[in-house]
Amino acid sequence: MVKAVLNRISIRTSFLLLFLLTTTLSIYSQNFTDTNLPIVLITTGIDPNTNLPFPILDDPRILASMKIIKRTDGTRNYLTDQNTSAFLDYDGRISIEIRGSSSQDLPKKAYGFTTLQADNLSNNNVSLLGMPSENDWILNALAFDPSLIRDYLSYNLARQLGEYATRTEFCEVVLNGEYVGLYLLQEKIKADKDRVNILKITTQDVSLPNISGGYITKTDKTTGGDPVAWTMPSYVGQSDFIHDLPKPADVTVGQDDYIHGKFTDLATSAQTNNTSLTTGYPSIIDVPSFIDFMILNELSSNVDGYQLSTYFHQDRNGKLRAGPIWDFNLTYGNDLFVYGLDRSKTNVWQFSNGDNEGPTFWRDLFNEPNFKCYWSKRWNQLILSDQPLKHSNLVILIDNAVNYISEATVRENAKWGTIPNHAAEIFNLKVFLYFRTNWISSHIGSFSACNAVTTPALVIDKINFNPATSNNFPVSNDLEFIEIKNTGATTINLTGIYFKELGITYKFPANSTITASQTLYLASNSQAFQLKYGVTAFDQFTRNLSNSSQKLVLADAFGNIIDTVEYHDSSPWPDADGNGNYLKLIDTALDNSLASSWTAASDEFLSKALFRSGAKWTVYPNPVGDILSIHGDSQITKIKLYDVLGTLMFDSVENSATVTLDFSRFPRGVYFLVVTDDNESVYKKIIKN
Repeated sequence: MVKAVLNRISIRTSFLLLFLLTTTLSIYSQNFTDTNLPIVLITTGIDPNTNLPFPILDDPRILASMKIIKRTDGTRNYLTDQNTSAFLDYDGRISIEIRGSSSQDLPKKAYGFTTLQADNLSNNNVSLLGMPSENDWILNALAFDPSLIRDYLSYNLARQLGEYATRTEFCEVVLNGEYVGLYLLQEKIKADKDRVNILKITTQDVSLPNISGGYITKTDKTTGGDPVAWTMPSYVGQSDFIHDLPKPADVTVGQDDYIHGKFTDLATSAQTNNTSLTTGYPSIIDVPSFIDFMILNELSSNVDGYQLSTYFHQDRNGKLRAGPIWDFNLTYGNDLFVYGLDRSKTNVWQFSNGDNEGPTFWRDLFNEPNFKCYWSKRWNQLILSDQPLKHSNLVILIDNAVNYISEATVRENAKWGTIPNHAAEIFNLKVFLYFRTNWISSHIGSFSACNAVTTPALVIDKINFNPATSNNFPVSNDLEFIEIKNTGATTINLTGIYFKELGITYKFPANSTITASQTLYLASNSQAFQLKYGVTAFDQFTRNLSNSSQKLVLADAFGNIIDTVEYHDSSPWPDADGNGNYLKLIDTALDNSLASSWTAASDEFLSKALFRSGAKWTVYPNPVGDILSIHGDSQITKIKLYDVLGTLMFDSVENSATVTLDFSRFPRGVYFLVVTDDNESVYKKIIKN
């Protein structure tokens, strides 16, 4: 350990000297020809007044052309590939600017750019290096980070924890023919279904429910020119809050008041230890996102955490959420050593370090016993042997990243001279994580009080994610629904229960209940649901279900998971994609996370009659061997039989009170029988032995 400390002191001294040298000495070009990484080529064109390339400015943006060389087979990329379309991941126009705050003091610049169409005006949503299509991107220059991987490591860990964080891809950049080093191409934080998955609030959203979201807000410096929206006290000063969505120029007074009020309510409830499910902090914030955000900032001992580059977001009708994480270069023992700062330690809580603590609610939340218990529980889950924060797994992630950029690291240092000893830097990072994880584990306290929480017996058992349209109901989204069933023997109080994952938003009203064995429907459009099915929905959710795949997580107010289903529109999931079928759980005793537990049921199952008991029908024997008998007190007019995948196996027109069905031709399994008379249809689950 002493050797490691000495190494760090030596590295810091060398880094300071080399940094000063790079600000005074000219930087030579390299004979860069090929790499295992993608190559980004940016050309700004020639200024006719100087015969030099147009310089990229902090403001305003300038136009440029960009090519990204990336061979799809994973082999090496060559500068000579730039004119071979098959090897180009992107070839088009961009607008570009310098970005960053203190990093702008460095000779190597970071950039923000927007992909444009050929008209140089219209945004061009494209996928870069396999990332989801968008138009706003960042070239992270890895400023003040001699390891070159701190941001990469942190963003990847956040995604492994289940939180959104900007996707990243290492690349090497050539600007106007000059090699400028190793960069991290990454997504810009913004509202988008594949980024921060919230609705975009507009100036017309001035009353409830629309004024409730979506918002992206941050505590940060104001060096970007955006005005401070409001300030909140810290235990060592104050924190400046800045609007990101809506933009400061667009935010209305009512919108500012609304989201500011959310943070004020949070601060008050955290300070008073208010854990009420209706008025306390669990009713205001998504507790798991705040815990994950703190864990990542504390694991990394982020010196900027909570006070700078700290984002929050809230969807319409949703809870306030912490994140995404951002700007993690001054972490894992690293700091602005060139300015005499050394604050990232293994043995301090950054939310109460006497410096960049951020608003008071961070420290107050941590000190509230329930929140701290769940913090400890989550931490102790994440350091298990198969979990991402286990030290050995962190080492594997680090080694893989270092190996991937190893040859680019040499070129980066030859260009900028800012990596005194990369191997020592990586070694010290691993040592830091070893001591940091042990320190947190020994100081976080027990989680026994929240270790065995009993969650209510609620099961998601019907999902209509892409309803078929008709002349009477031409809008598919209006007919979406989710059914939830109480499979227990007692009435459940639904206060505080909500859908945890972004995509749809819903939180049950205070003191609402569901009785034993009762089901309830949440609809996307309650009126359309009533007209279509003749049934009154319990309530209406906000936004719409994905037509391809979505994760539905029902949780209590503290984020304890009650039920989870992640459906898909492809095999092995039953076909309920726009064809008049919906997903139906075969039996609530089955694991509804498995595709095999679901069937595709027809819309005709969901008529008003299906909510009757169906007692006038007798179907026997069940389970059935060869012959199934169906008897009713009225004339049966139609019989249909479906398998568990929703395939129609039998369809007949009848005119009798008693019908027999030959089951000998069908394989063993579960089937659904639909029996119809002149007044109604009823379905029965049939098991074939």
